Amino acid sequence: MLSQIKDLAANLAPRLIEIRRHLHSHPELSGQEYQTAAYVAGVLSSCGLQVKEGIGKVGVVGELRGQGTDSRLLAIRTDMDALPIQERSGLDFASRQAGVMHACGHDVHSTVGLGTAMVLSQLPEALPGNVRFLFQSAEEIAQGANWMVQDDVMEGVSGILSVHVFPSIPAGVVGIRYGALTAAADDLEIVIMGESGHGARPHEAIDAVWIAAQVITTLQQAISRTQNPLHPLVLTIGQIQGGRAPNVIADQVRLLGTVRSLYPDTSESLPEWIENIVAGVCHSFGARYEFKYRRGVPSVQNDITLTQLLELAARESWGDSGVQIIQEPSLGAEDFSVYLQYAPGSMFRLGVGYRDRPNPPLHHPQFEVDESAIVTGVVTLAYAACKYWHHSLPLLNPGT
Repeated sequence: MLSQIKDLAANLAPRLIEIRRHLHSHPELSGQEYQTAAYVAGVLSSCGLQVKEGIGKVGVVGELRGQGTDSRLLAIRTDMDALPIQERSGLDFASRQAGVMHACGHDVHSTVGLGTAMVLSQLPEALPGNVRFLFQSAEEIAQGANWMVQDDVMEGVSGILSVHVFPSIPAGVVGIRYGALTAAADDLEIVIMGESGHGARPHEAIDAVWIAAQVITTLQQAISRTQNPLHPLVLTIGQIQGGRAPNVIADQVRLLGTVRSLYPDTSESLPEWIENIVAGVCHSFGARYEFKYRRGVPSVQNDITLTQLLELAARESWGDSGVQIIQEPSLGAEDFSVYLQYAPGSMFRLGVGYRDRPNPPLHHPQFEVDESAIVTGVVTLAYAACKYWHHSLPLLNPGT
């Protein structure tokens, strides 16, 4: 079966590169992926899949029927949206849309998803059950997965797999991570309300700027002394707004930030913990405050059995040298975690880095991928899908 998958993927390679370059040239922002979705739907339909468009607002779902009788349903999710970045890659197939670029590799993700569907559609006899392909909108704004779930794409799903490119891993290598892969990402807004006064007489006012500085400093210090150092937590205040004139003590300051954590118990406690610190500082200096905490997406927690499945599929496909066990999670966020509230799943990192030149990071205007990685991703996903319904998975030691 593996040799068939590899042969099919190799034969499809020129077509897959053509698809990827088309998608790269025509990026669309989150929630606006109408042309991308139509293109994806067309490719899926040409493979004989049952296709539904307009799912999750702009998403596409393709259902591939296996020839077995196993009722378990495997989902494969990829995303389609681009970023508001002006491309500076110099590629012949660079973005034709000013200020919009596939700088996070979602063009590659969509291509890998399509390639996997193209391969498996030629091997229905290898599938004891059905495969549902999810092409999602709006991952970059952490909305698309929720939209898809609201349209019942996870109904009946017993397991879900996904992929994300990684430029620091060379092409031809698959990155496997057990447990936490990405962080929960929440939004924070704090408004400090003091009393305005003359800049020469601070004792007659309540200085919201100074109190806001105390809040920021106290929060950062408290992380190191009150939070478990083995449970990573990052709180960043990225925007400060306040004040009307240089000689007037500000009566109000607005702080906007992001909070990242890996462990669900830590994430659950953060709103109360942060607000208690804000309240204590403000009370000490006579200020009032408003506090808003918006939950974003939870942490991606890879299921051990499905991660073993991906590792095994990658090792059999590419050998031990083609697998890298990722030792540390990322504090970036991924709304793939939303699907994991409904079924176990796992996401792997697809190496796309060049071995002989520098690789700009994700979200960089010169981000580019070694396109040979597309076949690596297709074979890994397609082979993992074929193995999904078999219960004789060896009990690997995670991380070996």
